[in-house]
Amino acid sequence: MTKLNVDMEALAKLAALLNESGLTEIEWEEGDVKVRLGKSPAPVMATAPQAAAPAPAMAAQHGAEGGGAAETAGTKVLSPMVGTAYTAPEPGARPFVSVGDTIEKGQTVMIVEAMKTMNPVPAPKSGKVVAVLVENEQPVEFEQPLVVIE
Repeated sequence: MTKLNVDMEALAKLAALLNESGLTEIEWEEGDVKVRLGKSPAPVMATAPQAAAPAPAMAAQHGAEGGGAAETAGTKVLSPMVGTAYTAPEPGARPFVSVGDTIEKGQTVMIVEAMKTMNPVPAPKSGKVVAVLVENEQPVEFEQPLVVIE
């Protein structure tokens, strides 16, 4: 049997990074050692509300009437990973989408940055934006609702 010369501390750090980042696979290579860690996405089960409803001022600002995301009807666009949400392509630019905009399926509605990588979040369907649920540069969780399309 061949003995592997693997730095277990480095593996533990990679595994922690994999769990914290929301990524499903990570690859690392050093010399003649190449390691690929991966995991299957967990099935999504709705059991309890993920987050408290936004403050009334924020709900009104983003077009949600009443108490926030849980009460807004429509298709929720979810964050594909843990990261930082950006509502515009660069500082000072027009947001990707605003409440009332009509958008097309596949159109970028937001960017989520994870590990210095900008990940566009596409609209899953065409429709009208009825709520933008996060602020620019707000930290977001995996599968946190970002935008609601009707």
